[in-house]
Amino acid sequence: MPAILALLLALLGPAADSPRQPPGSAHPPLVISSMAGRDLYQFYCATCHGKDGKGSGPVVPALRQRPPDLTTMAARNGGTFPRDVALSLVTGGRELPAAHGSREMPVWGPIFHALDANDTANRLRIENVVDYLGSLQQK
Repeated sequence: MPAILALLLALLGPAADSPRQPPGSAHPPLVISSMAGRDLYQFYCATCHGKDGKGSGPVVPALRQRPPDLTTMAARNGGTFPRDVALSLVTGGRELPAAHGSREMPVWGPIFHALDANDTANRLRIENVVDYLGSLQQK
């Protein structure tokens, strides 16, 4: 798991002294200003899950297990998008897929909280990412 976290941090840029980088910095920020689900997904999730959500992100060769196709979550749940399951997976409220690590180290819920102390903003980020995942579902 440390290797995956190091890979994510390398892709997102060095942490520097502050989680927010000044505009024009040579390193990308670790927290983006956009709260749009699509933007958040592209910035935080697409490296593993792919821009299209099908599990073909650029870091897949470095992963032990290929990420699932997020566009088929509804199809795998009887045609209904499992929003509560998606929320729980993102925040670490349930058993995580092997690629996300153990229950002790869930990925985005705690990382968002570590990068930005604003709980309201973090809840909005998570809700918007999950809503975006819902919009990706194949019909």
